Amino acid sequence: MKNVALITGASTGIGKELANIHAEKGGDLIIVARSKDKLDGLKTELEKKYSVEVLVIAKDLGLPEAPKEIYEEVKNAGIEIDYLINNAGFGGLGKFHEREWELDLAMINLNIIALTALTRFFLPDFVKRNEGKILNVSSTASFMPGPLQAVYFATKAYVTFFSNAIAEELHDTNVTVTNLMPGATETEFGAVSGMDKTDMFKKTVSARGVAEDGYNGMIKGKLDVISGLTFSQKLMMSMIPFSPKKMVLKQIRQMQEVK
Repeated sequence: MKNVALITGASTGIGKELANIHAEKGGDLIIVARSKDKLDGLKTELEKKYSVEVLVIAKDLGLPEAPKEIYEEVKNAGIEIDYLINNAGFGGLGKFHEREWELDLAMINLNIIALTALTRFFLPDFVKRNEGKILNVSSTASFMPGPLQAVYFATKAYVTFFSNAIAEELHDTNVTVTNLMPGATETEFGAVSGMDKTDMFKKTVSARGVAEDGYNGMIKGKLDVISGLTFSQKLMMSMIPFSPKKMVLKQIRQMQEVK
């Protein structure tokens, strides 16, 4: 395999679009998600359309042993990863004290632990070769606390700060870490999290557009890429640092209440 991108959460949404973009450019792929059927379908489609090689790894990244198992499978196959794209993640709506703890724990395991572990396993190989790029998919939610999505917003804040920190640690290498922060996007995320019934998801952008922004930013080695915000959302984001926190919290809660 050559010019290899490993993409988690590749079966749907932004992850699937990232896989398509990389394949369009002639790159081989390792695609990771829970659904083997969806991954197999994507593999067949990409190999036929773009004449690339695609390896499927069906894993539940919410399980603590999964990141190491993925790394070992890749190493045992003798494959060198050029791009690590940590896209897998999910959210969930509701008051923290009323939500099922098991769901929030799974969210933390996937959004934080799996992303961090995969980065830790593959990054030393990148540094040793002095080449490689990492794209971590965070969210514009990482800019603020998120009433009614307290854990999700907090996990994305972790992804943003973690990504930025290690990017600076690598300043004297040719390895880059890019942090992608999408706004509301047309994916299964809205329906799964319950956000599709809120004001925050009234206007969404295409997963393809977000994926293109993220992929291009990764190739250029950008630190942060913000994608998919409307003009009013951009205006709101710019005002957050200068607004009273209680007012911001109230606005975010109201935007996330189910209508």
